[in-house]
Amino acid sequence: MDLAFLAIAFFSGWLAQQVRLPPLVGFLLAGFVLQALGHESGEILAAVSDVGVTLLLFTIGLKLRVKSLARPEIWAGTTLHTTFVAVLFGGLFLAAGALAPSLGLDPRSGWLLAFALSFSSTVFAVKTLTESGEIGAMHGRLAIGILIMQDIFAVVFLTLSSGKLPYWWAPVAVAVMILGRGLLGGLVTRSGHGELITMAGLFLALVIGAGGFESVGLKGDLGALFIGILIGSAPRAKELGKSLGNITDLLLVGFFLRIGLEGEPTWSGLGIALVFLLLLPLKSAAFLLLLTRFRRRARSAWMASLSLSTYSEFGLIVLAVGHSAGWIGPEWLVAMALALSLSMLVAAPLNRRAEAIYDKYSDPLHRLETKGRHPDDLPVRQRGESIAVFGMGRIGVAAYDRLAAKFPGKVIGFDHDPVSVEAHIEEGRHVMLADATDSDFWERVCPRHEIDLVVLAMPKHQANVKAVETLKRHDYDGVVAVSARFPDQVRELRHLGVDTAFNLYQEAGTGFAAHVTGVFLQQRPDLHIVADQDA
Repeated sequence: MDLAFLAIAFFSGWLAQQVRLPPLVGFLLAGFVLQALGHESGEILAAVSDVGVTLLLFTIGLKLRVKSLARPEIWAGTTLHTTFVAVLFGGLFLAAGALAPSLGLDPRSGWLLAFALSFSSTVFAVKTLTESGEIGAMHGRLAIGILIMQDIFAVVFLTLSSGKLPYWWAPVAVAVMILGRGLLGGLVTRSGHGELITMAGLFLALVIGAGGFESVGLKGDLGALFIGILIGSAPRAKELGKSLGNITDLLLVGFFLRIGLEGEPTWSGLGIALVFLLLLPLKSAAFLLLLTRFRRRARSAWMASLSLSTYSEFGLIVLAVGHSAGWIGPEWLVAMALALSLSMLVAAPLNRRAEAIYDKYSDPLHRLETKGRHPDDLPVRQRGESIAVFGMGRIGVAAYDRLAAKFPGKVIGFDHDPVSVEAHIEEGRHVMLADATDSDFWERVCPRHEIDLVVLAMPKHQANVKAVETLKRHDYDGVVAVSARFPDQVRELRHLGVDTAFNLYQEAGTGFAAHVTGVFLQQRPDLHIVADQDA
């Protein structure tokens, strides 16, 4: 990777961010620009991209709970959607092949193409949901579960199509990993808080997970995901995921550059890609309809569907395998790469405005809902609380405890992580599962005239911003207090009109200084007089 890659990637990502698009859109465009300048996707970029995807799946595994995959809307919904899209698209391609023999679409290539188009991009969805702070929200968990099931389908296909079954000792190796999960978790726990815990993550993801699975004839990415799931309940798993965050983000730049570089534009390939793009709303509508059939609210189904409204890197791999086997022509690989890039470019701004679009069309979307209440549906308030704290991490808990002591019976906490909610309930706090950016929540659970104070203490700045924007759209007229980490974030929040936005680091420093001063003067009363005199 030469200096042109670095310069063009940076400025493309920077320009995308200035117009409030995810930087990944800029990286995709950078790939097209680099290709136009005569650059190609080489082995180094491919290696960087592959490691980035492997680490991404590992971090997904750290956050995933296996029981979530057992829910009908995940395993049954994904199966039904894949089948529906494959049958619908496959029928269209077979008809096109019969009407235009020059396309070279026989039944085998038509069905393979339809199967490849049924997948959604894991990398795009995870990056988008992470940047917006919604990966732990209901729709985020729903989208991730579906993507994991799709990835499993892809791995099964790739294994069977290669004609090479895993080695007979593969189940033994997997069983050894499961039995050794305590040892692996202990390894992370004893790795400290610095660079060693990051190295532990790289070792587990790339050596134990990816390397271990590849050694027994299984796909390495699946191994990284599996190891992540195994140690996801370890005490330091969350810290481990954070320590790998910046490295993963940096390596994934290579992935988006590679996608842009591999989509060599041709007029025929671009025409086919545009046809694929026109089919994308059918795929999204199928997700929306299926998820609402499983009693998901229209809002959750809508947000998850938009996250999944792309084509997938796995689809490109499926077609590459088909091309190697002589099942499909090379022009379809070009068209798939272009369609993948274009779908991301279209989906990024739509996901940015997903909540605002939902607000506008919520009435017709609500008609899609089915009767019955899903276990993860909106909570029911019964105590008439007037103070709401969103984000029950360390900052949110401190705010909750202080406010609850000051205003007994008037404070309620909300978090979008079911595990966190259960833990707080066990500790005696009044906490419920909810998302501050959810428009339905503010209409059905916390109408604007019932809540006097909203405290937004979510760890992701963008999640707090989206929550403020949601409150503004619903004409909330109470007091809004928001936490932030950097001065520019404080300025952005104040520009949005919040009543107070405070810098966590500055406030922590001020509080620490006050605490130290009190202890110092208490331990050295002889200096107390001097201090008073100096004052």
